[in-house]
Amino acid sequence: MNEPSVSETKVAARSAQTAGSARSAKLRETMRNILAQRSARVGLFLLAILVVTAVFADVIAPYQPNDNLNGPGEPGRRAEPCIHLFYELPIVGAWGCPADQPETWLGTDGNSRDIFSRVVHGARISLPIGPIVVSFAILIGALFGAVAGWASGWPDNVLMRIMDIVLSFPALILAIAIVTLIGNGLYNAVAAVVIVSIPLYARLTRSAVLSTREKDYVTASQALGESSSGILRRRIIPNSITPLIVAGSLGIATAVLEVAALSFLGLGISEPTAEWGAMIGRDFNSIFTRPLLVLAPAFALTLMVLGFNLLGDGVRDALDPRLNR
Repeated sequence: MNEPSVSETKVAARSAQTAGSARSAKLRETMRNILAQRSARVGLFLLAILVVTAVFADVIAPYQPNDNLNGPGEPGRRAEPCIHLFYELPIVGAWGCPADQPETWLGTDGNSRDIFSRVVHGARISLPIGPIVVSFAILIGALFGAVAGWASGWPDNVLMRIMDIVLSFPALILAIAIVTLIGNGLYNAVAAVVIVSIPLYARLTRSAVLSTREKDYVTASQALGESSSGILRRRIIPNSITPLIVAGSLGIATAVLEVAALSFLGLGISEPTAEWGAMIGRDFNSIFTRPLLVLAPAFALTLMVLGFNLLGDGVRDALDPRLNR
């Protein structure tokens, strides 16, 4: 076998460098298009606040999430906010307290744990759940959809009928049934939401594959003898990824709400771990007597869902060719 000449090696290296530069330029252009969307910028700003909160939770929160402010071994009790600055102000004196008492900006729950500290530390659990769920759902769903769309025939029929069965149930009801079968816990709740999210990405990938497989460059690859796995890996899936990114960016907020709903029902993460859905579920009966117990984690959850939704809208507007002006 003849060894490649120096000139051929240089040409190959130059071609690889050119391809890498083209990919980098395309990535930069895509990021510019996303950041040009106002909704994406607002969503990123909200999510950046939550990310900073999660990373520096130990610095921001005045107490650990499970600290009993009455002291070890003492019975817990709910208390109104205690703010030292308000102690001398008659207008807001109801929330003022002397400096010798622990300061709690949002009050304490039934175990004398600081609500603000628990909300801050809850960001470390609630924030990554959505991206994790969507990432696994896209990986599994894209695999099923790619195989079904490329193979056609009986593999397509079997896989898509399974997806149809899963889609025939309401997502949250099916997730509740799955968690009931496999047991409570955060990991099981995440797994259940991943399972109910797979059909959406599988059908989307199948549709993209069926459209892409008819392109001329796929026909040329087949004529040159490239294997089916190689065509899927290097030709079809990379050119079908944009719809998945758009759908995934919009699906993160839904995944967050579904996991929070499972925790709200007591099927997700359990006490004493601070998680926003579980905090709402534990104290929702106190909405009229101690509203901050519910409103504080609900506001944080709303902020996160809003951030992901706005970012997803921006990604859709930037990447969906049907919306390009």
